[in-house]
Amino acid sequence: MDHLWCPWRMEYIQSDKNQDLCIFCNEMSRPDGPENLIFHRGRRAFIILNRYPYTSGHLMVVPNDHLASLEQLDAETRAEIMELTAESMVVLREVYQPQGFNIGVNIGAAAGAGVLDHVHLHVVPRWGGDTNFMSALADIRVLPETLDNSYARIQSAWGAKGERNS
Repeated sequence: MDHLWCPWRMEYIQSDKNQDLCIFCNEMSRPDGPENLIFHRGRRAFIILNRYPYTSGHLMVVPNDHLASLEQLDAETRAEIMELTAESMVVLREVYQPQGFNIGVNIGAAAGAGVLDHVHLHVVPRWGGDTNFMSALADIRVLPETLDNSYARIQSAWGAKGERNS
């Protein structure tokens, strides 16, 4: 176990945040790599690891457009988001062999959206018994690998996927 949930939360709370850009727009403006956790950019959307994951491999598919809800996106962007979600599932199955997935979008504060103004879709690999007493009693998530390790594994598999499809 390399990290617990709490240190990442404190790191975010204490970090310098660019107040002019949302977290997705800020990361999108930086070069791709382990620093911004973006491992694929499409024409209208990108895929980024969640900096505060529920499980290893928890990623998000994010439109380039800074809009708050799915219905505000054009049809081509919504279609690309769904295609990138399906491709992400293929890669996550290869890398982590999950037994299932949670896939969802939280729109609005009442729905639990952590980023209110930039809609995004979560792809969360799941395994039987992956929620334990740490999550239930202490609001702590224990992950078996660092984000850097997750990034490297997923980036490698994503690149190999592209080579297989060429």
